[in-house]
Amino acid sequence: MSDAPMFLRSKAIVEPLVDRFFGWMHTVAPVQASMNLAYLQVPMLESYLQSPQVHIAASNNPELRGGFFVNIAEERSDEVRDLLDSIKRDRAAMIRFANAIAEGQELLRVNATGFDLTPLYPKLPPELNGLVELAYDTDNQAAVRFIEPLVYKSPVYMESRQSVQLSLEPGYERPFILSTPRLPSPDVLELPLPFRHDGLKELFMARVRPTSLNALREALEIGDDAQAALLAGLLSEQPSGAPDRHIEAGGRVRYFGHACLVMQSPQAAVVTDPFISADSTAGDRYTLDDLPDFIDLVLITHGHQDHIVLETLLQLRGRIGAVVAPRSSRGNLEDPSIALYLKNLGFPVVEVDDFDEVEIPGGKVVATPFLGEHCDLDIRGKSTYWVEMAGKAMFVGADSSGIDPVLYRYIREHLGQVDLAFLGMECDGASLTWLYQALLTKPVTKKMSDSRKLSGSNAEQAAAIMTELGASEAYVYAMGEEDWLGHVMATTYNDDTYQIKQINEFLTWCSDRGIHAEHLFRQREWRW
Repeated sequence: MSDAPMFLRSKAIVEPLVDRFFGWMHTVAPVQASMNLAYLQVPMLESYLQSPQVHIAASNNPELRGGFFVNIAEERSDEVRDLLDSIKRDRAAMIRFANAIAEGQELLRVNATGFDLTPLYPKLPPELNGLVELAYDTDNQAAVRFIEPLVYKSPVYMESRQSVQLSLEPGYERPFILSTPRLPSPDVLELPLPFRHDGLKELFMARVRPTSLNALREALEIGDDAQAALLAGLLSEQPSGAPDRHIEAGGRVRYFGHACLVMQSPQAAVVTDPFISADSTAGDRYTLDDLPDFIDLVLITHGHQDHIVLETLLQLRGRIGAVVAPRSSRGNLEDPSIALYLKNLGFPVVEVDDFDEVEIPGGKVVATPFLGEHCDLDIRGKSTYWVEMAGKAMFVGADSSGIDPVLYRYIREHLGQVDLAFLGMECDGASLTWLYQALLTKPVTKKMSDSRKLSGSNAEQAAAIMTELGASEAYVYAMGEEDWLGHVMATTYNDDTYQIKQINEFLTWCSDRGIHAEHLFRQREWRW
């Protein structure tokens, strides 16, 4: 039966790993990956080995959910020690590169006083030679600019770090992705392949077209019979695609949870920030089975781990016309190129700037500006989107903030009135150091960090966006509340949580003005 037609099961869990840590942009893109490895992941493993009980207890404390604690049983601490030793040995070049970045930044802080920077080049650590440029802004603030395409070609970018684990949905929440490495397990298929490997594309295409165990075994380079048996357990004789995943007339939008929308007409399909895990047995949700077989465009709003989700994207690589990615600032430490990242993983990419247009059959997508949400860092790799399809105009606001409502007036003047507006209202997000600590080569105070948040719009700002856009319907994303997203989001809300109160205040504001508004959760469908 190894040549019989087979399909990948719906409940396959996919975990892309780099040195056994979960893969996302800041652990894959080489500059940021080096910094996170040296200044976050290695110290975290060292801390765990000093006191495993503290990490395990903290991991199981609901009040510390989303903290940087390694959730691995103490009896497996020897495996963690082996992992740490291998990282220090095999990734020494990355750790040296991270240290060189810190030294280069300090060199500028001490010596870049507004005068010629040329004498500083010979003083740079050799790991940076040929990979950076030193530059002032017009206020004489100096910075290191990375020649990012070259860094991907340097020894710092190691595809040997990459692998993929596959298993079946276990029925419980996976450990938090930013803190806990994934160790081998007898019931988990290990694929030591780079993320761009064609065999992975063939495996995930088996969700929509049949293959065979033998064909997959060859494509995935699986020689071990035990691993082949695990692969067989992930396959089914029956396809799992939902019968209504395509439409024949009109237009449709489906909400898949968090910031993921699937917009369809008979001619085209557009997906925003795909984040569709196989976790949870909940029936009232859309899954990968509900996606159309072909997706014209995937729109990425920004580079945070809950919006450009490699776990989902890898499973769509063979089914995408192009990924639309916002243009970054070209070389800032805090602003890696989303387009470069995706291209190096094998994705077709269209890079856009503000108000660039991308055509789709029967409509278009326009990249629109994205304000705030990035702790006031100079991050430009972020975009909201205006989507016109099947006679409707939709604004995809993601986590953009209404801190300057006049922007949305300009959007309306340029593009017209929107019908449906989708907004993010995580208005009390994590602090600067929660996500960016490893990139900060100069310490900041807790007070300073806490003042700079990963926050979207509050009620007043969301109301201002709606006023300026003139939209007749408003929909607020769930903020990681769906139970299948906990391993990435690690958020907990109740009726007294500030974010929920702000959403309710916004919904009341909309109701008072005759604007239809909802707080989305799990799934929702719009048809016209």
